[in-house]
Amino acid sequence: MIPRPLLELDEIVVEYPGNGRLKPGFRALHGVSLSVAPGETLGLVGESGSGKTTLGRAVLGLAPVTAGDIRYDGRSIAHLTRRARRALSKDIQVVFQDPYTSLNPAMTVMDILTEPLLVTGVSRSEAERRVQALLDQVHLPEDAARRLPREFSGGQRQRIAIARALSRGPRLIVCDEPVSALDLSTQARVLDLFVEIQEATGVAYLFVTHDLAVVRHISHRVAVLYRGEVVETDEATKITESPDHPYTRRLLLAAMVPDPDRQAQRRAERRSMG
Repeated sequence: MIPRPLLELDEIVVEYPGNGRLKPGFRALHGVSLSVAPGETLGLVGESGSGKTTLGRAVLGLAPVTAGDIRYDGRSIAHLTRRARRALSKDIQVVFQDPYTSLNPAMTVMDILTEPLLVTGVSRSEAERRVQALLDQVHLPEDAARRLPREFSGGQRQRIAIARALSRGPRLIVCDEPVSALDLSTQARVLDLFVEIQEATGVAYLFVTHDLAVVRHISHRVAVLYRGEVVETDEATKITESPDHPYTRRLLLAAMVPDPDRQAQRRAERRSMG
């Protein structure tokens, strides 16, 4: 028996209204349908302006759904009230792109990580105990709890952000370009951490990125967005090795490779494709 998808997007349309002739309306997503299974990573790939970030924001309730439906565990969540959306945050969390701005610089790591627990009625002693377990889960030292975000590197700050997303035991995390602000070696270590956490907890990821090399590292399946439409969806190996759509092939040629000669060849091939 095939399990029910954890997340389903059914012909989603997102439109932003205009303001007369000075600011015309804009349709960011054109009837997008996707699904994410429990414990799966769906990589969502596209260049700037493709609609991938808008899709993630729609799942989080941060972008208006003009038409279609979003279902989480069989329940429609496209038009939840603010109170219902807050209740859903236990199950759906987010890791944003920039670890430098996503953490409150005035709060210690302990305060950052206990805050989402304390609002649910967990005692402070229990919250602090859970924080130590979270720090261990993301491979940060115990004394990290007493320090401020500015005392950490970019990769470490992103680990703190991941710990915060994990604090309430979500079943789905929307990852919005979570490694794009990091150098390549740090990217690889953070991606390995995402995989490790998924294997340990069974959490599902909607992983938004512009980089096919990143989705090759972490995703089970990949959906490619181009101008607000899904142009290709398949297993990650198929998409990253032999894509069918010309746009996906251009993305693949744009992905970084360690061999400088091969990288130069890719740039030449991409230019020849227009």
